[in-house]
Amino acid sequence: MAFTAKDVQNLRQSTGAGMMDAKKALEANDGDFEAAKQWLREKGLAASSNRGDRENTQGVVALEISGNIGAIVKLKSETDFVAASDQFKDEAATLAQLVAKKGEAAVSERASILDDLKIVLKENIELGTVARIEAAPGNVLGSYLHIQGGRGVNAVLVEMSGANDELAHDVAVHIGFARPKYLSRDNVPAEVLDRERSTLEALSRNEGKPETALPKIVEGRINGFFKDVVLLEQPYAKDDKQSIKQFIGKATIVNYVQVEIG
Repeated sequence: MAFTAKDVQNLRQSTGAGMMDAKKALEANDGDFEAAKQWLREKGLAASSNRGDRENTQGVVALEISGNIGAIVKLKSETDFVAASDQFKDEAATLAQLVAKKGEAAVSERASILDDLKIVLKENIELGTVARIEAAPGNVLGSYLHIQGGRGVNAVLVEMSGANDELAHDVAVHIGFARPKYLSRDNVPAEVLDRERSTLEALSRNEGKPETALPKIVEGRINGFFKDVVLLEQPYAKDDKQSIKQFIGKATIVNYVQVEIG
């Protein structure tokens, strides 16, 4: 019985087997789909089909800088043992290079490679966050990559105007450790701010604070919230006597992205 490339693809999707293994299975069973599935199970090549629901909180974060373009790719695995393997790290690096060169959608070109990697490494391997920043002409692109156990686990890209390479790098390092959620107060969604304000009001009231003093108390605590989550208002990691806004002076942070394992 003849089979087509679409039959191979369907078998791969059904069993989680690699492309070559799926093709071999169909060849060995004269194109019989169900017999091919059974063949893969018997050979132990369809095991990854049951791995999709396994937790994959480990992995590696790859960072690529090419001129004024930066790319970050997160490749997830189940264990740090697999994440630290050369084959796994090399694939993450290849993906980051591809994204820097062609854009975020280019990761689809490696889909079959990732499927095969699941078979070879016997884990639920999955593509995580993919990010890319192309700095505008005249702007500076800063970056930071934290290495742990021989693999990248925390990557940052930051685009700045009116800055030099050293300043952009210092800001990227700060982001790496301070983990801001928003660039400025204006970037905090209204629903997030309303929920935080409501929580702080209830907390202050439960602490027995006078009702008349609540607005001022809550406002003070909201400012503390901004210092925790807003990059420009965070105390600078290397000198907490000044905020990031004060540290960068006349320079401007245009955009940033942070990707971590975990």
